This record gives sequence, C-alpha cells and structure tokens, in this order.
Amino acid sequence: MENKRAHLEMIQCVVNRLSNDSFLLKGWSVILISALFALAVGNSKTCFIYLAYFPAIAFWILDAYFLWQEKLFRALYDYVRALQEKDVDFSMDTSVVREQVKPWRDVPFSLTLLIFHGTVVGSIIVVTFLATFTNNGGM
Repeated sequence: MENKRAHLEMIQCVVNRLSNDSFLLKGWSVILISALFALAVGNSKTCFIYLAYFPAIAFWILDAYFLWQEKLFRALYDYVRALQEKDVDFSMDTSVVREQVKPWRDVPFSLTLLIFHGTVVGSIIVVTFLATFTNNGGM
C-alpha cells in the first residue's frame, strides 16, 4: 500500500504545480495587459493596445495546455488509484489515460478558460475600439 500512496502523492504534486502555474499565468496575463493599456494611455500610442493581443492569446494557449496536462494527470491519478499494489510502477506517463481526456484542441474553449481569457480578449477589443474611435475624433 505504501508504493501506491507514494505514487499517488507524486501525481498529486504535479497536479498542484500545474494548477498553481495556471493561477500565476492568469495573474501575469492581467498584469501585462494592464501595463500595455497604461503605456498606450500614457504615451498616447494605440500600438501598445494592439500589442496586448499577442500575450493575451499566448497566455490563453499556454493556460489551455496546463489545464489539459492537469486533466491528464488527474486521469492518471484515478488510474493508479485503481491499480493493485503489485502493479504500481511509478510511471508518470499519461499516454495510458489519454483516450479518457478530451483532446487538447477542445480545452481552450472549455467554459472556465473561455470566460476568463475571452473576457481579457474582449476587453482588449473594447479598448481598441474606444481608442480608435477617440483618435478619429468621435468622442
């Protein structure tokens, strides 16, 4: 029973690390995009607003990858949990459970990521529109 417990703890550490990385990534996303907005306002240059699209999309993709990996390791945890003690081999290979998890291409559009990162990209779109409208003398 001790081998199984140790293996499950190893897997849980990876899940925790991926979850923490996802949380930090969301924070950096907001900070970086806010800084680009501040630069755009401070320097009166809308190019900084357009530049905000790149980190927003990159962080969305990276967060989706972290979530997909987290789902794989949670499935591996469940797989190892059901193993007999004699079958525990301490493998961290998630290919044995890959068929149980949605493919990576579906993850960026999961509800949680879509709400957070969609809101970030949506705010950039709104700010882009407002900056363009304001610079053209509309306001």
